[in-house]
Amino acid sequence: MGSTRAPRPAASCTRRRFRRRAPASTSTQARLRGSSVDIDREESENRGPQQARFPLNEAGFAAMPPPHRAPGAESSPGEPPGTDRAVRVTDDEALARAREVLSASGGGALERVLALLRFLRTACPWDARQTPHTLVAHLLEEAHEAADAIRSEDWPGLRGELGDLLLNLAFQVVLAEEEERFDADQVADGVIAKMVRRHPHLFGLGERVDWEALKAAERDDDASALAGLPEGLDPLLRAHRVQDRAAGVGFDWDEPRGALEKLREEATEVEAALAGGRPEDLEEELGDLLFAAVNVVRLAGAHADAVLSAANRKFEERFRALEARAAREGVSLPGASLETLDRLWEAVKAEARGQPASPPPADEPS
Repeated sequence: MGSTRAPRPAASCTRRRFRRRAPASTSTQARLRGSSVDIDREESENRGPQQARFPLNEAGFAAMPPPHRAPGAESSPGEPPGTDRAVRVTDDEALARAREVLSASGGGALERVLALLRFLRTACPWDARQTPHTLVAHLLEEAHEAADAIRSEDWPGLRGELGDLLLNLAFQVVLAEEEERFDADQVADGVIAKMVRRHPHLFGLGERVDWEALKAAERDDDASALAGLPEGLDPLLRAHRVQDRAAGVGFDWDEPRGALEKLREEATEVEAALAGGRPEDLEEELGDLLFAAVNVVRLAGAHADAVLSAANRKFEERFRALEARAAREGVSLPGASLETLDRLWEAVKAEARGQPASPPPADEPS
């Protein structure tokens, strides 16, 4: 806390001047969740008299004044004098301060998010340290959290998760702007042009086109039907995409039964690999088995990620019910016999189907 940060070489002169003048800001590592948010106050000992007046900077932002000190928020033992501990700030207070900072930015919702991130890049050490690479994990995490909210139909939660995802997408745009790689307008223009090309019949530009053929024409020199698949795709999603691409050129079964027969064939090969005792052979056959299972799911009209997520949720719910039932019966799971665990599991499944569960036998082994 309170350390000075040298300007990055690639930053513009305007941004460097802004950084020298900008006051310490609140940290963005806290998220606006629930009715309030913890914001860690940064040390303000090094603020100069000009910074204390919070003037507008060259970028048009009003520098954010420090929030009030919460009652009893004196410096903690070991903290430098003048360092405030975390204070509780409500959503309304946080949004009011954001409006002060962004009042000069104007624009719509997306422009306000971009303006916020441009400000934080100059005023918050954590945000200033980030690069496109350091934010990849956050981007993927937020995408998965948004997907989870959709699957569980948590619509209020989805609003927050989409906000987190939007923040991460906008952060990548701001970082690209700083290095003059591209800007927000170019991102928007690119995706709009692509969608118009793929729907020429809707814009009076031609006849309806085949999406896969058009996407293949848009790829680089690689003429493979598999070209352009990101290496970082989740393996389950990649298997689905690879199979879709192969099916696009006719390499596919006519119906799920053919893929199911292939799945049985792969299961037989797994059995042989288990008997053979060679781990490398077993791993290869297990991979083939999973790939064949994805094909069955795809040809059945479902998506492997969705059906596996549903299966995960079903197992988790039933296992929690098993734990609860075991607790009611006084059964300790770590020491329970396999027979007892099987009986509890079947009872939970019966309850899920609306059927009465059999009572535990009096002589059941523990």
